[in-house]
Amino acid sequence: MNHHRLRVMETAECPVCLQEFSGEKTIPRVLGCGHSVCECCLVELPKPAAFPNTIRCPACTQLLSYTTPYALPKNIDLLRLLSPNPKTKTKPHPHPHPHPHPHPPAAADNLWPHDFFSHWKDWIAPDGKAVCSKASSSLKTNHLVSLFKIAHSENENENRFFNYSYLAKAMSMLFQMGDGALAQLHLILTSTLMEHRICSASGLWYNSQDHSLYLACQRKQTTLFNSDIQPHISSTFAIIAMELCETVSGLHHAELVAGCTSSSCFGIDDFGHISIDLNQVLTIGRRLQEAVVSNDSLSSVISEIHAFPSPELLIEFVRKVGTVDLEFPCTVGYSSDLWSLVCVLLWFLLGKPFVEETCDFLCNYLHKLVKGNVCDCEGLHVAWLDKVSSLLDSKLDSNYVLMKELLCKCLCHDPGTRPLVNDLWKCMRELIISPKHEVTLTKTTTGSTCHCLLLGDLLWLSNKVDDNKGMMNKTSVVRSDVIEGVCKNSLACTELKGHLDCISGLAIGGGFLFSSSFDKTINVWSLEGLNHVRTLKGHEHKVMALVFVEREIPLCISGDNGGVIFIWGIEDEKPIRRMNEEKDWRYSGIHALAAAVSGSDYFYTGSGDKSVKAWSMHDYSLSFTMNGHKSVVCTLAVCNGVLYSGSWDGTIRLWCLSDHSPLAVLGEEDTSTCGSVLSLAAHTHTLVAAHENGHIKVWNKDVPLNPPISAHSSSIFSICMEGQWLFSGGWNKSVVVQKLSLGDESQVDVTEVGSIAGDSVITALHYWQGRLFVGHADRTIKIYSSGG
Repeated sequence: MNHHRLRVMETAECPVCLQEFSGEKTIPRVLGCGHSVCECCLVELPKPAAFPNTIRCPACTQLLSYTTPYALPKNIDLLRLLSPNPKTKTKPHPHPHPHPHPHPPAAADNLWPHDFFSHWKDWIAPDGKAVCSKASSSLKTNHLVSLFKIAHSENENENRFFNYSYLAKAMSMLFQMGDGALAQLHLILTSTLMEHRICSASGLWYNSQDHSLYLACQRKQTTLFNSDIQPHISSTFAIIAMELCETVSGLHHAELVAGCTSSSCFGIDDFGHISIDLNQVLTIGRRLQEAVVSNDSLSSVISEIHAFPSPELLIEFVRKVGTVDLEFPCTVGYSSDLWSLVCVLLWFLLGKPFVEETCDFLCNYLHKLVKGNVCDCEGLHVAWLDKVSSLLDSKLDSNYVLMKELLCKCLCHDPGTRPLVNDLWKCMRELIISPKHEVTLTKTTTGSTCHCLLLGDLLWLSNKVDDNKGMMNKTSVVRSDVIEGVCKNSLACTELKGHLDCISGLAIGGGFLFSSSFDKTINVWSLEGLNHVRTLKGHEHKVMALVFVEREIPLCISGDNGGVIFIWGIEDEKPIRRMNEEKDWRYSGIHALAAAVSGSDYFYTGSGDKSVKAWSMHDYSLSFTMNGHKSVVCTLAVCNGVLYSGSWDGTIRLWCLSDHSPLAVLGEEDTSTCGSVLSLAAHTHTLVAAHENGHIKVWNKDVPLNPPISAHSSSIFSICMEGQWLFSGGWNKSVVVQKLSLGDESQVDVTEVGSIAGDSVITALHYWQGRLFVGHADRTIKIYSSGG
């Protein structure tokens, strides 16, 4: 046995199960791409659901025609080499399992990590609306909302060429927030979904007027502040007090502590039930924060909005400001909300005298804290509590002694000695009815785990976005190209002029940019200096398409709407060859051109006669004609051994490059809704199609992404891809930049990053080595790259 045969035997194994081929159990069957796979593995390999009667080669991932293993030829030559070795024993074929696809190429650099985007995208409310997709289904589109600013950018920093999308601006602001603030924000959002006593969060809303990101929450039309509660003991007062206790208990059940509340934090629905608005709680916290920092406006906060912070909350605020180091053993917890709740009830019951006494007490208390006199604070508290007790004595008769004692206990200086919210609820219930059996709140919380809203990072860390960071993620490293310009908001533009009519196509190769036009010419530009090199003339009709072919002698191929094809050498002004497509009196003209990777034997044309034609690169003769479309074939794309053709009939057909056989048809089910396919782009396992109605369809690993993307308001004439970046342009005169984030094997998240505004209809797009080339209907070509 010679060395060649030994080498064949060493590698003659199935690429799926890794078992040696044999003529008995692991019979090699030859796929259309030339690779061999054993019969058993062919049966078990996953079949693309979107493309019937196809299979992907496990070796090269090409999409190939397939029905059954037995319809494929055996690799007779391989079996002949392997058969005369009786010493070789074939291992039992294992039970085959689906095998992973080859590793995809590295993705383009992200504006933010994919998992971050997936986590937050559904919380961002659409532009012009205040309800996100994750919001409660009970929220109506016309409901009232409260807003709390969570992030702000001093300057919009819009580049004069590029406008960021609404979603990109909101997502960028979120990504610049600290981890602690994001964790608190997520806790708030999820708590509003789980606890019905907390006003539902509508989502995160970006305001382009002040360049700020807001947390939006449902707002009840009636609040305690404007309700008709009589300031005396009655059944109405008791019911309201019970409702407040149940609301605070629900908040605690979500392991949240408000820290300080006022009447404005509570809203009443149509059935008389009370819920708490966390946005109002945070707003009060921000005003308290400002008061503690300035040390002179606490009285206005208490008197104007009737917010009553507990002593331990003021101590924590002074600690965070950092003016003095205080020693106080107690911390903010569930009993802090009880203090604030009782103060709200006493304000209803006692009115202005209580507010004045409490205002004096808390202002003096804060002054003592700032000076570091913690010991004197307890004396202030004792004096204030005596005054509150006197006010209660003057208001309540002997029938309410127990209630008075309980209310005073709720105002103790030491949080650990205060009763539970459940105790206050039972006391108020007994004002209405005396139950025969012990009754408690459904949800009671006595544990020590809690998160205080007013002590979290949403209030205490800077809420300004660093404008110098732009849209870039903190750890990513991007290339010095147009994508970096998008990330850094630093696009630069160069304009080329030379054509006399609309630009119809762009191609790059051999150090040159080729541009075709309806003026019947092809201009050649140097990529190094972007200067005009020469003009290729010869067409007698509008040049509709062109393509560069990398061969030993590089070529540029162009086609016009008269059915004429020219083959050009990149250094010559005269064509190497002129060919005429067979004309049909009803349909004529070349509308699309495509070529496979270097070394291919064919280039392809899409024609007005509804066909796709394969032309030999050796003698430039017509080799194959692929029929099936019902209208003009206007766009072609080649990727991974598959030729994709798009037509005015609204469908996309897939053809095998190895034998030009049909593989599948896409889009037949909704041709009436999306209209003509005007442009195609393919990259690895992702296919993108642009339609006449402005929609973009995406297929990832043969699975369609639904619903289609509404990227433009009108026709899209051209699209191109670079890694995960998708550029599209058309009738609305702007290039929309989107990022395709790959999720699982069948999922693609599409994010509109922004748009590049233009002055004319966009007719051609091409991306090459960091630069985006844009052809316009006004005869100009604009080149976008990073401005630094």
